[in-house]
Amino acid sequence: MTKCIAFHSYKGGTGKTTIAANFGALLAKKGYNVYLLDLDVYAPSLGSYFDIYEPKKWINDFLLGNASVDDVCLDITKRISDDIKGRLNVGFANSSKEEIYKLEGNVSRQSSQMQLLRNFILLREELFVKKNADFVIIDTSPGIRYWSINTLAVSDIVILTLKMGDLDIEGTKKMAQEIYGAFTKFGTLCYLLLNRGPGYCSIPESQHNPVTITIGKHAGNPIQNSSLEELSNIIDIGVISEIPCYCDIQFTKKEFLTGLKYPEHPFTLKLLNLANKLETNATYSQK
Repeated sequence: MTKCIAFHSYKGGTGKTTIAANFGALLAKKGYNVYLLDLDVYAPSLGSYFDIYEPKKWINDFLLGNASVDDVCLDITKRISDDIKGRLNVGFANSSKEEIYKLEGNVSRQSSQMQLLRNFILLREELFVKKNADFVIIDTSPGIRYWSINTLAVSDIVILTLKMGDLDIEGTKKMAQEIYGAFTKFGTLCYLLLNRGPGYCSIPESQHNPVTITIGKHAGNPIQNSSLEELSNIIDIGVISEIPCYCDIQFTKKEFLTGLKYPEHPFTLKLLNLANKLETNATYSQK
């Protein structure tokens, strides 16, 4: 069982990076060899979850042919927890203007564009064949952009994260019509993940347990959201998970791995449920 899973969204602010980072860490905790890659080359943020901001080599370097897989994928398992049975390896993207220009400038020339794409496909294959990855988790740039499309094209599963706002809904419809249909014809599995959906929570004043929360009636159960069901029917993509809005996560000042620090948090349990669906059944029911 090896799977490449991309987390994508029509626009930013849907929480896909938080989900991808925690999802990767929880898979590693379960005993898998996980590679978590930041392909949001325009606004990468995975480094903030691991307090790594200046690695010696970046994914950009591999794509440009200036680094090896070992150079750009850091084994940070012991850095984040002593209670992980597997391994978590992370590759970070460099968002400096100069590095983005190197990638985008090369994209404008067809020969260079093809070499970048070959290197990207090589990265995926090396992780599975030479590094024995069980899962490759990729955080993409939102919207319809060059590196997002390439990421979706090499993925086995695409998780489209969204909030139930008009812009997200209309954008998701557009992407389903213009992009996802083509990928699903060739076997890619696509699912909707509603994040920050209906739910009620309040943070107690006690500082002894700052993330203990009182959850409203929707948080532990499937969210009854007719708009989501309608969207799923229109675009013919099934819903794989619904995650309520947890204020203690959304409004924290610093990003951190909730899934490892608070194993009983309802957000953690939601992601474990998502992991169970994806690890036990490669063809989890679509529409």
